[in-house]
Amino acid sequence: MDFPTIHTNFWDAVIGVPIVLIVTQLIKWLFHPKKQYVPTIALAVGVLFSVFISHPHHIIAGLFMGYFYGYAAIGSYAGLKTTWRTIRKDTSPYSSD
Repeated sequence: MDFPTIHTNFWDAVIGVPIVLIVTQLIKWLFHPKKQYVPTIALAVGVLFSVFISHPHHIIAGLFMGYFYGYAAIGSYAGLKTTWRTIRKDTSPYSSD
C-alpha cells in the first residue's frame, strides 16, 4: 500500500478551517441541531470539504485531512468561546465562583 503525500498548506490553515467553522455556525443558525450533534456536524463538514475541494483526487488524504479540518474548527470555536466568556467575565463551569 502506497501512502499519500499530505502537505499542510495555506488552504489548510488559513482558509479550510475557518470555512468549516463558518459553515458549521450557519448550520447551527439555520437548523438548530441539538448541542451534542454540533461537533459531529463540524467533523462531517470538514471531511466533505477536504474530500471534494482540498484533496479531490485522493480519498485517503481527503479523509485524513478532513478530520483535522473538523477537529481544528471544534477547537477554535471552543477556544474563542472560552476567551469571550473570560473577557465578559461570565461564570465558567470550571470555577467555584
